[in-house]
Amino acid sequence: MKQAILNMLEMQEGINTRVHDSWRDQNFEWYRAIWIECAELMDHYGYKWWKLQEPDIAQVQLEIIDIWHFGMSCLLQEERDQKILASKVAASWNDENNMSSDFRKLIEALAAKTLNSRRFSVSIFSGLCNSSDLSFPQLYSFYVGKNVLNFFRQDNGYKEGSYRKIWSGREDNDHLNELLNVIDNSAVNFSDLLYKALEDRYRQTR
Repeated sequence: MKQAILNMLEMQEGINTRVHDSWRDQNFEWYRAIWIECAELMDHYGYKWWKLQEPDIAQVQLEIIDIWHFGMSCLLQEERDQKILASKVAASWNDENNMSSDFRKLIEALAAKTLNSRRFSVSIFSGLCNSSDLSFPQLYSFYVGKNVLNFFRQDNGYKEGSYRKIWSGREDNDHLNELLNVIDNSAVNFSDLLYKALEDRYRQTR
């Protein structure tokens, strides 16, 4: 787990630097992105007692991955040494004090903690993963996939506004999920294979 966490921290550092060379000096409000994503997560899970709602688990898990991107950025803002940070994250991952079976309350707990402290709680986040049946290996695979997609977006004009998020009538996240199911995530060059597959599919939709 510690090595996988370190890998993800290194990848997050990479995409943050790709967006802005001196991203730490910009003091981006990572905490704000986290609580807003929590609201989106609640919407996908469902909270409206006045109508029939079923949790959209696929979208729930995607939102959790998005929160993880911002959460790691928040942590990296505080601690530059990625090895030290990976150890701290691994130690906090299974903190039983923050585990709950009530998914909605966990979302609210993470949002409240983030708003009150402007920091990210690894233990509450791991509770969200557990309560949504998102295993750590799945989190790792999905994170790598989304990180590759984020790089792909940047390389194809996302920041400039020329990137097309809809390919053949479907959002790029849908294409990503489809490719994650057919590409071996244990391959040494998994991220390279995924990037190439995204590139091929994107070009075909022009």
